[in-house]
Amino acid sequence: MRSEIAEQPEALRRTFAELLPLRSEVEALGRTTKHVLFIARGSSDNAAVYGSYLLQAHAGRLATLGSPSIATAYGARIDLSDVLAVAISQSGKTEEIVETMRWAADCGARTVGVTNGADSPLAAEADVALVTRAGSEVAVPATKTYNTQLAALAVLALGLGADLDPADLSRVPDAIEETLAAPADALEEIVERMVAVQGAVISGRGMAFSTALESALKLKEACYLHAMGLSYADLLHGPIAVVDPRTPALLIAAPTGPTLEGTVALAERARSAGAPVFGFGGGASLAAASDVSVPVPDVPEWVSPMNLIVPAQLLTERLARRLGYNPDVPRGLNKVTQTG
Repeated sequence: MRSEIAEQPEALRRTFAELLPLRSEVEALGRTTKHVLFIARGSSDNAAVYGSYLLQAHAGRLATLGSPSIATAYGARIDLSDVLAVAISQSGKTEEIVETMRWAADCGARTVGVTNGADSPLAAEADVALVTRAGSEVAVPATKTYNTQLAALAVLALGLGADLDPADLSRVPDAIEETLAAPADALEEIVERMVAVQGAVISGRGMAFSTALESALKLKEACYLHAMGLSYADLLHGPIAVVDPRTPALLIAAPTGPTLEGTVALAERARSAGAPVFGFGGGASLAAASDVSVPVPDVPEWVSPMNLIVPAQLLTERLARRLGYNPDVPRGLNKVTQTG
């Protein structure tokens, strides 16, 4: 897992180089569709959350996360004639996702497949395949395959008309290299303070919400923590009650953007409840409101999830080993998960 985390800058560079030339193909699909339906599970579903925020905030398209069971269990028929269905699967072989993409196409949707499996059914059957270039991933917890999915969704947004600067993408791999080369003192302190806890709350909002969800998933699957990934708006609607001295809050934010102020306010509220607060990103303002802060290089908010996830991956790998677990092979999990 640790070596695959370190491979992310090059994996992202390869993926951008491969996919940016496909924007015109995505644009052609966009001219015949109006809404976007994401089809995914697990880490891929967390990537879809990023895609949904990106398209709605910057491309003016309604986007939603689909429920595969509508196709696979209920067999419902829905008019998807104005929909672009985006199916996301790291392997491209998860039967439920492939079947749901076929169902969407049969209901009238155009399709995009996002996968790291160039020879997979998902890539073969989609109208346009955005094949990421992460290379082989051995560890069960997805790291570079997840991040290259975010890269593919950033390209998707550009192809669907997002008014964003493609040059911002080139800043991401360099910023990750900076994070990987930085001293790990803050991460080590967080690891030591989390060794004895049973659960944690991980929160972000907007573009950072996907990172909170993915960070919580990593801590669950590799460290066996009861980790809740929540938007800070949802956290304030009840679950904030679990934040106490025994339940740390990991708060994630881009250094700028409309959700930063609320994240800082949440950090202050959590600290007032006696909870340890660990800030990932968020610039100087979140650092000042946190007990321990892990800085993340300043990149535009829309690409920041690709940078923000890296400290959470590093934390997961370090904490798992500190707890005596092998993060590469979490119990009860396989690299490809089949669901019905």
